[in-house]
Amino acid sequence: MRLLLDLGNTRLKWAVVNAGDWLARGAVAWEEDVPAALAQAWREQAKPQWVLGASVVDAAREAQIERIVAEVFAQPVEWVRTPAEAYGVRIAYAEPQRLGVDRFLAMVAAHAAGTSPCVLAGIGTALTLDALTADGRHLGGLIAPGPLLMQQSLFGATARIKPYRPGAIREIADNTADAVVSGCWQAIAALIERFAANVARQSSRSPRLLLDGGDAEALLPLLGIPAELAPDSVLRGLNVYATAHPSQPSP
Repeated sequence: MRLLLDLGNTRLKWAVVNAGDWLARGAVAWEEDVPAALAQAWREQAKPQWVLGASVVDAAREAQIERIVAEVFAQPVEWVRTPAEAYGVRIAYAEPQRLGVDRFLAMVAAHAAGTSPCVLAGIGTALTLDALTADGRHLGGLIAPGPLLMQQSLFGATARIKPYRPGAIREIADNTADAVVSGCWQAIAALIERFAANVARQSSRSPRLLLDGGDAEALLPLLGIPAELAPDSVLRGLNVYATAHPSQPSP
């Protein structure tokens, strides 16, 4: 049995997997009492044989999670880092370790599921875009602020754009609150569409557009091209890694 950990910028997601069965899942935001939330969520779980983690956060938060896992399960955490090539995926970066492991694992999950060629869009604190060919070659990608971070940046850099209420997403807005929200979300949608179109021109097969991240579901109806949700891609990529990893502990 494995405990899989996805340490993202906004929250930690986890799953307990045994022989291909997903037994339990959960998430906790970093702004919450993380030790208490995880101790409560995990107290009914059997001790995992292997704890595997992927992280895009700082070393201090990784150390915090290591302490919690040690206290609850008396197990270490093995952190996955981005390699140049693994599990059918070949990274385009000259320095593969500079590619976020979340992006690598999302590509591993997509390739293992047979959904490549594809464009993977992670919509969260940041927007990440990656292109993956049918044979697992990573063409590269883009990074931009996510829709909420884009709004916060706009508020912090301007004196008069201070919405007095939460805005709604509209095609054309007639007030500042709606204009800010709509502009940021539509900018994200337009960038995804442009990236997908550029990738499609380089591909002999039309790539699928896969969305993951906390804001993926809200973005889906704003896109003018076919797209589908691919939730928990990092956890699914971790499970592919765990299944194929030669050092996996015996069940």
